Amino acid sequence: MAIMAAQEIMDLIPNRYPICYIDYVDELVPEESITATKNVTINESFFRGHFPHNPVMPGVLIIETLAQAASILILKSPRFYKKTAYLGAVHNAKFREMVKPGDILKLNIQMKKVRSQMGIVDAQATVNGKLACKAELVFIVAERTEKI
Repeated sequence: MAIMAAQEIMDLIPNRYPICYIDYVDELVPEESITATKNVTINESFFRGHFPHNPVMPGVLIIETLAQAASILILKSPRFYKKTAYLGAVHNAKFREMVKPGDILKLNIQMKKVRSQMGIVDAQATVNGKLACKAELVFIVAERTEKI
């Protein structure tokens, strides 16, 4: 059962179709961890060109999906609520499994460190329990400039 659905997610982060990749949040422990889900479908616009006869989710979009899940975790913190989290750095990204249409991408984020206006997380994406991608992500948090 989802604890945050699509509309709640869009109330928190600025991403919208076609680049809002989180379908729902499974678990959330504010300031500690989040597990979220992305259902990968053949209808994703990026599959038309990556690759037409062997559709594979681009690695950069897996990182973006992890970043969106991480930003939900960061922005659910009382001190960062109603702000915007910007991806500042990606460290040690590793890709282990291809992500294809029909896969359910599980996103697991663990908060490592929080400072005044930044956060560092360990991020992992899995498919069927197999590690697809892992990385350390650094976020810079700033005041929201527009209403979402």
